[in-house]
Amino acid sequence: MEHLKGLEPSNFLPKALSLMQYQATNNVVYREWIESMKVALYRVKSLEEIPFLPIDFFKTFAIYTGSECPSFYFESSGTTQDIVSKHFVKDLNVYEESFMECFYQFYGAPEDYCILGLLPNYLDREHSSLVYMTQHLIQASKDARSGFYLYDFENLNQTLATLEKEQQKTLLIGVSFALLDFVDAYPQKLKHTKVMETGGMKGRKQELSKPALHAYLANGFGVQTIHSEYGMTELLSQAYSKGEGIYTSPPWMKVIVADESDPTSLSTTGRGVLHIIDLANFNSCAFIATEDLGIVYPDGSFEVIGRLDQSARRGCSLLVV
Repeated sequence: MEHLKGLEPSNFLPKALSLMQYQATNNVVYREWIESMKVALYRVKSLEEIPFLPIDFFKTFAIYTGSECPSFYFESSGTTQDIVSKHFVKDLNVYEESFMECFYQFYGAPEDYCILGLLPNYLDREHSSLVYMTQHLIQASKDARSGFYLYDFENLNQTLATLEKEQQKTLLIGVSFALLDFVDAYPQKLKHTKVMETGGMKGRKQELSKPALHAYLANGFGVQTIHSEYGMTELLSQAYSKGEGIYTSPPWMKVIVADESDPTSLSTTGRGVLHIIDLANFNSCAFIATEDLGIVYPDGSFEVIGRLDQSARRGCSLLVV
């Protein structure tokens, strides 16, 4: 991530504007979206003026910057009826450097932890960015007990008991429905383990609000707070929450908001539709309009409070290339 080295808050804007110009020239889909929005790039001087690509475009177009579409891609989850997103990745080293550096910044060295992955179903998907990241963190942990536990709840419970007895720093990272199933089967009191949920409730259980989910898990695991990871197939970076559902981004990722009724009205703080600048997306598109509703605070932290009503945006989601 050479283009991200030495990144400070003061130079985020010039780097973002420079990358916008580069991708507007070398990314066909992004360029045609900008033209359709009639944005004059020479007039763009702030983050709020940058044109953001609707995240739905990753479902219908190959989004890449450069002359040739990469052969490797990450793919979102979905049922057989769903159209899934594909994020074409030119250089996996960029993704690895991004998530490893991000983990170091928020949690320290992975080798200090035993890392336990509870990601059933996701392991069946060859192109899951979440599995890819977790696998590399497990390998970096150096603890022989680190690994994926699928539906082997009894073994996971025994491993956690041993780690707790040894007072070993542990990270249990899992999708929401699997963590709920596990804690229902094996409620406990953890003192040396961080529990991190990564989302993943759709179609599996009656959906809980994030505060209700975290309260349920915290009670079942006997911990004060539940950690959370905010990432998606279309990004090469993640934000983390260490509690209360408030996320913090790494220096190369920034979240701003758009008015729910006017996607062209952007602000660096307030409530609205989350728009993400991920400078690690150097070879795809770094400027993504998500479908998540949230609140961005003055210090740059944010929370997710729901999903956008798609009927409000249906007219903004078409592009012919």
